[in-house]
Amino acid sequence: MTVTTVRTIDLQPELVRLKQELLEARERARRLTEGLPASAWGAGTASGGWSIAQCLMHLNITSEWYVPRLDEALGSLKARGLLADGVLRRDLSGYLLSRFLEPPVRLRTSTPPLFSPAQIDPMADVLERFDYLQGELLVRLERGAGMALDRQKLRSPFSSAVRYNVYSAFCVITAHQRRHLWQAERVRGAMA
Repeated sequence: MTVTTVRTIDLQPELVRLKQELLEARERARRLTEGLPASAWGAGTASGGWSIAQCLMHLNITSEWYVPRLDEALGSLKARGLLADGVLRRDLSGYLLSRFLEPPVRLRTSTPPLFSPAQIDPMADVLERFDYLQGELLVRLERGAGMALDRQKLRSPFSSAVRYNVYSAFCVITAHQRRHLWQAERVRGAMA
């Protein structure tokens, strides 16, 4: 797996926290699959819930959609020269969405087909992709250091009608990762 590091020295405290959350998600994914039999990788729950594979593949699909949106938003911030002038804050949309996504899951929602895995890919491939994409998100986080991430909006990959600021987007991403890692951990726990 590829390991990407991000300098902590230049990051605002809010971004240091997000960096740690992205690194923790990477570690949780590794622990989740340690010693997992190949037959259990794609096994869903008795209630029809997603398998461990589907949870991690969904996170990969989501990250793949976020990365170019983050690039565009960070490019706009850089072009406008907007520097952070205080504590970064989530906007209302980002706050509500990130709070809703936090585990434990209280309300299930359906995932748009575009974000649902079409087939089950091999565990090693999915984990390598997850690790790579976490690195890509960490790179974007570093690129945003010192910028007014709460003064630039981007569109949610899930709904073009939903917009939130870049700082909120990172908070949504990490909450979404915790939600599906929690879900996958419950699947793994039920196998014991």
